[in-house]
Amino acid sequence: MKLVIYRYDPDHDTRPREQVYAIDPDTAGPMLLDALVWIHEHLDSSLAFRRSCREGVCGSDAMNVNGRNRLACITPLVELDRRVVLRPLPGMPVIRDLIVDLQGFIGHYRDQQPWLQPAQLPEAEQLQSPAQREVLGDAGDCMLCGCCTSACPTAWWHPDTFAGPAALLAGWRFVADSRDAAGEARLQRMAADGSAYQCHGVMNCAAVCPRGLNPAAAIVALKRRMA
Repeated sequence: MKLVIYRYDPDHDTRPREQVYAIDPDTAGPMLLDALVWIHEHLDSSLAFRRSCREGVCGSDAMNVNGRNRLACITPLVELDRRVVLRPLPGMPVIRDLIVDLQGFIGHYRDQQPWLQPAQLPEAEQLQSPAQREVLGDAGDCMLCGCCTSACPTAWWHPDTFAGPAALLAGWRFVADSRDAAGEARLQRMAADGSAYQCHGVMNCAAVCPRGLNPAAAIVALKRRMA
């Protein structure tokens, strides 16, 4: 296989370039992340990329693989073409090679105040009925990999004003939580921000989420609550 990898080191490069690495998938595999680690250890120790859990839990190794945002650690080499093009997540500033700056992405997430805000501190565990828990669905399963936001055209066009699918999914998760008492304030803040109404329902977010979440559906639910 040949891996065509985006390379850019701001300390030495004036512009990005592509570098081709030839690998034997039987030796470097089975996952794309394994191949990147093999290249780093045997061919080019200057290649920069993020990794941590290697099990699709942390989301740190998100990158663009043949035009689609994916997690390298759960992308089998056997599913890829003999020529694989790897680029950093689109729409985000590149720090080096496949590593992008996530500060803006995390900043939008923090703006949603992603923690429970009860009316008063509980003295015991706050229980939910099965029906109340069902409303939340899988909205709390986001691992903040950035795949959805970096695949969203609105996030490309308005990175400073549009919160992005991941942040709005977090907003919905707490608005819908029966234990949270700040729902009205959250909705007013989001209505003033206008982010939910900047979503055009392109559905790229749902298409690329490694966990199969649907931020677009959560944004629709937020719009209904606002209305």
